[in-house]
Amino acid sequence: MAPAIPTAMERPHFIGIGGAGMSGIAKILAQRGAKVAGSDAKESGTADALRALGATVHIGHAADHLAADASCVVVSSAIRADNPELARAAELSIPVVHRSDALASLMGGLRAIAVAGTHGKTTTTSMLAVALTELGLDPSYAIGGDLAGPGTNACHGEGDIFVAEADESDRSFQKYDPEVAIVLNVELDHHANYASMDEIYDSFETFVGKIVPGGTLVVAADQPGAAELTRRVRDLSSLKVVTYGEDPEADVRVHKVTPRGLTSEVTVLLGGKFLTFTVSVPGRHYAHNAVAALAAGVALGIPAHNLASALGKYTGVKRRLQLKGEAAGVQVIDSYAHHPTEMTADLEAMRSAATDSRLLVVFQPHLFSRTQELGAEMGRALALADASVVLDIYPAREDPIPGVTSTLIIDAAHAAGADVTAVHDKTTVPDVVAGMARPGDLVLTMGAGDVTDLGPQILARLSN
Repeated sequence: MAPAIPTAMERPHFIGIGGAGMSGIAKILAQRGAKVAGSDAKESGTADALRALGATVHIGHAADHLAADASCVVVSSAIRADNPELARAAELSIPVVHRSDALASLMGGLRAIAVAGTHGKTTTTSMLAVALTELGLDPSYAIGGDLAGPGTNACHGEGDIFVAEADESDRSFQKYDPEVAIVLNVELDHHANYASMDEIYDSFETFVGKIVPGGTLVVAADQPGAAELTRRVRDLSSLKVVTYGEDPEADVRVHKVTPRGLTSEVTVLLGGKFLTFTVSVPGRHYAHNAVAALAAGVALGIPAHNLASALGKYTGVKRRLQLKGEAAGVQVIDSYAHHPTEMTADLEAMRSAATDSRLLVVFQPHLFSRTQELGAEMGRALALADASVVLDIYPAREDPIPGVTSTLIIDAAHAAGADVTAVHDKTTVPDVVAGMARPGDLVLTMGAGDVTDLGPQILARLSN
């Protein structure tokens, strides 16, 4: 039986309903019986999926898209104050609800697992959603990307577990009260909202402090930021802390990760016993994500051997080293990586999976603020590729910052000895890549913006 829909959520209107986080909440509300409406900048498969669930989706933003009887207007931090639908909500005295508050309301009365960290959230949340579904537990879930199997980022389940990706970028993850929280890593990012690591730590401590009494924090033992967070919260008397990783003192110890092409075999030591299972994506960091998911499930009381077997059914999530296709002997793979740590991890994963292939990267930086702070590290990460094409910065929600361009990345890459080419006209990328690639190569489109659209275009150009 579906949980009761809060009165404020009976007729919600979402501004930017096609976004990864917003669409997931809208889908769950529609599946629970709410009358969902919203608007988005352009048509998409997500808009079609929402309509199939009974939602009304307008294209473009206009005041008259907002119905006078809407119970609330749901917004994310990306919605600007001058949005016409937001202005109309004020005129009609319709309450405005942040995305995180809407998601928190959906978790009410359920056993929540919140997955946090600077990177790896989508993959780990997806692994849990797939494994719990495979075990017949029928969880609800809200994820920042579409699962490769079900092809959706959210689902209302009849079970009592809710798995959610918990976003630290705007501190919205502080709204949740999970039974189990996972912290994969703690690093400085989202520079428009955080000025220092101290602010990051304070934010994560607040998140951990919201775990329900008697709940569990599953936290990485090997990552320095996560280890520092563990030190800071160890004295919370109501909290059980479970560490995982390759550290000899980890509660769930990663004994060995063995590459098997585009998969990995993982052996962990848990409760004094060795447990081996397969992860259907390459790379050590994805293996660690799976171990975090395993530890979280065990914290809910699910037998470890059942979880390990179910995790083997995970087949990936869109944009997380997703194979887009092959043409002329060249494989094209898509990566959402946009932070230097993510970039390095995915590039190393591809290296371990295909030791005899050349690796070519098409990288699109995401956000001016991130490039300003981390551009040099991005450039050094690209040195792991045999050759790279770097596009102009994808602005997303930001306005340009004087002097901040992709040149910051390219200069650092050249200084690290990387072969990097700047391409300012994105429409020429398929021709550029076709001129570089030869049979046996791997091409990786990388970034959080619309660089993902280039994969099919590159494949079409290679085919011709």
